Amino acid sequence: MPGKEKNSVKRVLIVDDHPMMRKGLAQLIDDEPDLKVDGEADTAGQALDALAARKFDLILLDISLPDKNGLELIKDILTLRPGLPILVVSMHDEATYAERVLRAGGRGYLMKQEGGKKLLEAIRQVLDGRIYLSERMAAHILEIFSGRRAETVSPMERLSDREFEVFQLIGQGLGTREVATRLHLSVKTVEVHRGNIKKKLKLKSATDLVRQAVRWVEMDERS
Repeated sequence: MPGKEKNSVKRVLIVDDHPMMRKGLAQLIDDEPDLKVDGEADTAGQALDALAARKFDLILLDISLPDKNGLELIKDILTLRPGLPILVVSMHDEATYAERVLRAGGRGYLMKQEGGKKLLEAIRQVLDGRIYLSERMAAHILEIFSGRRAETVSPMERLSDREFEVFQLIGQGLGTREVATRLHLSVKTVEVHRGNIKKKLKLKSATDLVRQAVRWVEMDERS
């Protein structure tokens, strides 16, 4: 795009804890004359520090970070920078996470196995103020909002974002006190979340909860 003014270049912050992934994304984006990677972060804390220091036009965000769940980071980012477009690029199945990302305020969801062409398409669509989802996921979301899937919502979809986060951490082998420390919650609050999860997933005991959570995390990592 010859003749483009410098200030028309859109500045991108990449938030991903895999250095090779960040490098690949940066190379792809920096090859575009109207896009520039102006910052990288491998933790939620680094991302928030970068946002406090300078302005970006778009955040590319992985949902799995070492210090904070990506869904919570989306909410934190939008508190700091309301309206900032956030596109999640993740290895995790969109069927599990895309709706939660949109509810949290994200503007799109792209799975990492999609090619560079799809990524650039998603970036430009989100920068243009639109939502980006795969055709399959867009149809799924439309069914949800039309009310046609109300009776077939899975138990996992009934978990709140915080309950979902607690469930994931249980599946990763963390005990109640460890979950409380990780999420900066009281032990009592985590116990309430555990109780709600058991009720929503129709699990009879704490052992059943742990077993179900471990199985779910293993399946999610293989997806």
